[in-house]
Amino acid sequence: MSARRPDALPLPQSFYARGAERVARALLGQLLVSTIGETRAVGRIVETEAYIGPHDDASHAAERIGRTMRNESMFGPPGIAYVYRIYGVHWCLNVVTDRAEYPAAVLIRALEPIEGLDVMRVRRSVVRTERDLCSGPGKLAQALGITGAQDGHPLDSPPLCILEGARVPARRVVTRTRVGITRAHDLPLRFYERGNPHVSRW
Repeated sequence: MSARRPDALPLPQSFYARGAERVARALLGQLLVSTIGETRAVGRIVETEAYIGPHDDASHAAERIGRTMRNESMFGPPGIAYVYRIYGVHWCLNVVTDRAEYPAAVLIRALEPIEGLDVMRVRRSVVRTERDLCSGPGKLAQALGITGAQDGHPLDSPPLCILEGARVPARRVVTRTRVGITRAHDLPLRFYERGNPHVSRW
């Protein structure tokens, strides 16, 4: 798929102003575009996870945690980035959904790299194969140059935005439980494109 669709527009705020589960499904096939550092890198979203609100015990803004400096962006308007660091090492990109003051978000778990692969390889210096460039939330953030500087950034404008792609048909969407968590791990809130080699886990 070409990343250079001349008619591709940023997804409107209304796209994100829905429940996180719906947004997580709809994000599959959309284009994540980074011009961070004045270099262009683009990936097609192929895997997501939904964190559906304060009643979701796996969420960073679960009721037992409340509002903190770390999760402040989750309480912002839909369509902004929530970027956090995991294990003190890896940055992860989330998209805030639903409505302001209601903390819900979608974690972008994997991308299919489609433009700027040379830039991605430089940033991911230990990677030897294209498949490994963006096949995980920490990997894709590194490949696109995403850091905490983008926390709270509106995703309809540079240097980090999500453009309209081609939505993945329902028959090709696989639903599974979320991974890498210990609470609420049995909820079927991870979505990925069937057969895509860039998915982080099957």
